[in-house]
Amino acid sequence: MGLRPHLAGGAGLSPGQIEDNFADLTPPLTELQAVTEAARCLYCYDAPCIKACPTSIDVPTFIHQIRTGNLKGSAHTILEANIMGGTCGRACPTEVLCERACVMNAKGDEPIHIGALQRHAVEARMAMGGDHPFVRAAPSGKKVAVVGAGPAGLSFAHRAAMLGHDVTVFEAKPKPGGLNEYGLAAYKMANDFAQAEIDFLLGIGGITIRYGQALGRDVTLGSLRQDHAAVFLGLGIGAVNDLAVPGNDLKGVEDALGFIERLRQAKNKAAIKVPKNVVVIGGGNTAIDAAVQCKRLGAQNVTLVYRRGEDQMSATAWEQDLARTNNVVLKLWSMPVRFEGNGMVNEAVFEKTAIIDGKFSGTGETYAVPADLVLKAIGQKLAPLEGLKLDRGKIWVDANFQTSLPGVFAGGDCVDTGEDLTVQSVEDGKRAAIAADAYLRS
Repeated sequence: MGLRPHLAGGAGLSPGQIEDNFADLTPPLTELQAVTEAARCLYCYDAPCIKACPTSIDVPTFIHQIRTGNLKGSAHTILEANIMGGTCGRACPTEVLCERACVMNAKGDEPIHIGALQRHAVEARMAMGGDHPFVRAAPSGKKVAVVGAGPAGLSFAHRAAMLGHDVTVFEAKPKPGGLNEYGLAAYKMANDFAQAEIDFLLGIGGITIRYGQALGRDVTLGSLRQDHAAVFLGLGIGAVNDLAVPGNDLKGVEDALGFIERLRQAKNKAAIKVPKNVVVIGGGNTAIDAAVQCKRLGAQNVTLVYRRGEDQMSATAWEQDLARTNNVVLKLWSMPVRFEGNGMVNEAVFEKTAIIDGKFSGTGETYAVPADLVLKAIGQKLAPLEGLKLDRGKIWVDANFQTSLPGVFAGGDCVDTGEDLTVQSVEDGKRAAIAADAYLRS
C-alpha cells in the first residue's frame, strides 16, 4: 500500500519513462488486499475517524461492508456523505484527518488505510454502471444557478438536483472539475479520473453545465439572481498572489498553478519540457506537486524553497516525504529577494530568515540558487466581487452558507469554513444545498 515505484529525476528521460513517472502514484487495492485491510478495522463505537472527516462519512460501516463483500452498499455509504468520494480517496490528506484519528495509532499499530479502502469501494461502484445510486425528489419547479464547476459547485449541484431542483452550472473553463481537473498533480488523478467521476455525478440528472461562462465577463450576479430562485457561488480563489521582488517579470518566472494546469491538460506529458535547474517557491501541496512533477519530467536539479520551517509548511508530512523521495531539495527558512537574468531568469537569490525577538525576519545573509525556471506557489486570493460582504478576504456567509445577499449562497475555497481541501469544499456544497432547499421551500 506504499507509493508506486518510479523513475523520477535525471535528464534525458525517454517518453516511456515519463509516461511511467505519471502513472497512478498509489495503485488501487486488489480485492484480496481490500478485504484483508478491512478486516483490521475494529468497527469502533463513536468512531473518531467519522468526526475527523469533514463530510462525516460513516467510516466503520463502509469498511465493514467491504469486509462482507457488499461493495455497492459500501460505496452508497460513502457517496451519500461525499459524492466526490473517489477523488477524496485518491487525493485527500487522510494522514492528517481520518487516518490520524484511527484508534490503531494509540495501539502502536499502523492506522487503517481508509483512503485506499474508500477509493476501492467508489471505483468499484462506478465500474458497475447501471442506475445512479441516488434518485431525484419530485420536481420543485425551482431553478438554481451555480457559479463554478469545482468540487463545491458540483457537490451543491448534485444535492440540489437530488432535492428536486433544476440546476444550471456556469463554468469559466472548457471542462468541469476545478482544481481536481486543473490543479492536482497528474499522478494523483491518473486515467482521467476527474472527468469520469463528474460523469458519474451528473448521472442523477437535472444538471446542465454551460462552459466559457465567467462571472463578471459573461454573466453577472444580478442577472443570475433575476433568472433563478437561488444562486450558489463556488468560485474558488482564482487570483494568484504575486511576489514584489526585482526580476519577477523575467521570462521563466511563472505561477505554479499555470504550470500544473498545462501539464494536466497535456495528452503527451513528454511534450512539456523543463530545463535543468528548477526552483519552486512555497510550502503547500501545490508547491510539492509542481516540484515533484518537474523532477518526473526530467529536471536535473529541483529546489523547493520555503520562508519558514518544516513544521510550518501547509504541505503534509506525507507530501514532504514524497518530495524528498523524488530527490527534490528542500531549503527552509529562506525568502526570495530577487531573480537575476538578462531577459531570461538564470538565478534566484534568497535571504535566510529566522524568528528574532518573537518576530519573523530576514537575517541579512543571502545565497543564490541556479534557476532556469522559477515556479511560484505562494497562495491565492479571491478576485474582487461587487455587492458581497467579505470577511478576512473571503466571502462572508452565515451558519446556513447564505451570503449578505438573500438567496445567494457560497462555499468552498472562496469562504472561510476550514481547510482549503476538496473534502471541505464538498461538505460546504452539500450543506449549502440543503440550506438553499429550505430557503426555497420556506
